[in-house]
Amino acid sequence: MKAALGSMFVVATLIAVPAPARAAVPQATKSADHNIDERIEKQLNSSSLRKYDIKVSVTNGVATLTGTVPTEADRRKASQLATEAGVARVENQLIVDLNAPTGTAGTMKSKTKAGADATKNGAEKAVDKTKEGLSKTGEVITDGWITTRVHSKFVGEDLLKDSDINVDTKDHVVTLKGTVMSAAARARAVEQAKEVEGVHSVIDHLTIGPKK
Repeated sequence: MKAALGSMFVVATLIAVPAPARAAVPQATKSADHNIDERIEKQLNSSSLRKYDIKVSVTNGVATLTGTVPTEADRRKASQLATEAGVARVENQLIVDLNAPTGTAGTMKSKTKAGADATKNGAEKAVDKTKEGLSKTGEVITDGWITTRVHSKFVGEDLLKDSDINVDTKDHVVTLKGTVMSAAARARAVEQAKEVEGVHSVIDHLTIGPKK
């Protein structure tokens, strides 16, 4: 009987040993994400983008950029700077706005407004869910959400590399304005916009030619 109890104790000990090792993995991942986050912020702060309100969040190696920049070129540059070692992919949710706030005062004002808007939006989401619908990831599909996703679709597209496209969404109808380098690029931009969840239709006001 003692021998049997001793064997059970040894087996239980062997099973219990790996538990601490498994528990340490999430912490290691969290630490790696934090290091990547710091490196990306350092890159942004060392560039011409430091004057804009760009927020960085890294989860499981996926870097998410939010905030506003004045041009599509700045938006692409942010993606490039965020492509650090260890980054699986970059989710560029930056919004292009010619009136993007600059400087410390502008950034603080923007953050304060963002906090107020977040509170307001949080209260409105419950009402909007049935009206706007939900994406596959459970997010409320608003006009702003669609605009961000359309911009994200254009990032990394070779045909749209030298394009200057402005995206405007109203009642889930997307309007594209600006310039593209070819007819193929124009068709690709429209195609990509149509693929975004919640888009009812796409109005094409794009012109072919160099950036203005």
